[in-house]
Amino acid sequence: MRLPNRVIMAPMTRQRADANGVPTPEMAVYYAQRAGAGLIVSEGIAPEAMGRAHLGMPGLFNDAQVAGWKTLTAAVHAAGGRIFAQLMHAGRISYPDILPGGALPVAPSAVQPAGFSRSGGGKQPFVTPRALETAEVRALIAAYAEASARAITAGFDGVELHSASGYLPMQFLSSGTNRRSDEYGGSVEARCRFVVEALAAMIDAAGAGRVGIKISPEIKFNDINDDKPGETHSVLLRAIEGMDLAYWHIALFNTPTNYLDLLRPLSRKPSFAGGGLGCALAQTMLARGCADAAVFGVLYVANPDLPERLRLGAPFNPPDRSTFYSPGSKGYTDYPLIGA
Repeated sequence: MRLPNRVIMAPMTRQRADANGVPTPEMAVYYAQRAGAGLIVSEGIAPEAMGRAHLGMPGLFNDAQVAGWKTLTAAVHAAGGRIFAQLMHAGRISYPDILPGGALPVAPSAVQPAGFSRSGGGKQPFVTPRALETAEVRALIAAYAEASARAITAGFDGVELHSASGYLPMQFLSSGTNRRSDEYGGSVEARCRFVVEALAAMIDAAGAGRVGIKISPEIKFNDINDDKPGETHSVLLRAIEGMDLAYWHIALFNTPTNYLDLLRPLSRKPSFAGGGLGCALAQTMLARGCADAAVFGVLYVANPDLPERLRLGAPFNPPDRSTFYSPGSKGYTDYPLIGA
């Protein structure tokens, strides 16, 4: 896929799906408004019912959800855009209130995260998750493949594995959350196995060149911790370099280590970089060849026509952070375009 520009719309949680995880017509409007991006990466989508992180999170595990996404992807394509589905499994960063049968969240190991969830009952501490059996890990990999196939059926141009921000794949990667003794834990190569096998299954399901991955080494979000994140992600990048990936996407967020300089030499695949980038830094990064495209989040919330504003040097709309996760069109589809 050839992109018309190097401005990527970041995957951003907006919590606007219905109670059954079906995308709404308003979501189609929101994404179509932003179709000028080189590529849109959708908000996190649960590949299975146990993967939900919060209320308002969409899914790709049943026919009704596929039908909802078909309407949305058709709107994006009609507006000239391209869109990948980000598959996001919360793992331990969930809570029984929103899981089938009030089940415990699942994770590589039974390690309780610090912090609080926001369930239907309000703010409460995260619970200790249940460790997945080896056979369940393999079933989860199959679930990623099935969700990838559904994404293509739903009209997405490809899929992204969310292996960042402390969610399930990153829980497998990280020494602080993976204390397994089977083939999915122990050495750094074994901790990378889940991500490698999930990507391979997703490529088989979606097709060569239609799968990307997002990583965020050293980020502390969702109480994630790895003893040697540089080593872990270097091993991972080497392990997936031979795959038919579309790109790898890294969220930086002012980490002490320069992960672009560390990891970029390990992969010839296109690289996207984001995580709090300002426009000037993004331009410098692209000019230096540190990455192939820049990923913007908050700027895209408030500026549906972001590439055009960047081209013209036009001012940006300020974001209304109070509406980031609230229902309705306010702060979602009502930001003005240039000249409006």
